Amino acid sequence: MDKISGKLMVFFEDPFWVGVFERVSGERLSVCKVTFGAEPKDYEVYDFIVRNYYRLRFSPAVATGVKEAGRNPKRIQREVKKQIQNAGIGTKSQQALKLQQEQWKTERKTAGREQREAEKRRQFELKQQKKKEKRRGR
Repeated sequence: MDKISGKLMVFFEDPFWVGVFERVSGERLSVCKVTFGAEPKDYEVYDFIVRNYYRLRFSPAVATGVKEAGRNPKRIQREVKKQIQNAGIGTKSQQALKLQQEQWKTERKTAGREQREAEKRRQFELKQQKKKEKRRGR
């Protein structure tokens, strides 16, 4: 049976207050970023969660490991330093947000391309119609 947990972090990212929802299902992590604007009160955050949680668009799930408890903090610090040198900076949440951003970018590109092609087809049909009307002498 999978264990599902959620977490919300609210922080100030100049110039707005931002909330990052993390949802862990089994060993899969998905995130969603929400911009609040002005600093939200506790009751406003709670109200937002109650009203909008099921409408949030979470990123595609990313594999995540299970955290081990009770380890030497210096050893952890050394391991983190090694990982940053090898893999680069970014938490799993940031990587998942980046993946979601790239996915939306490709969706926007394809939608824009289809819209431009449809507009070209419409313009072409309009020109053809005008040509036909000219030939008929109208």
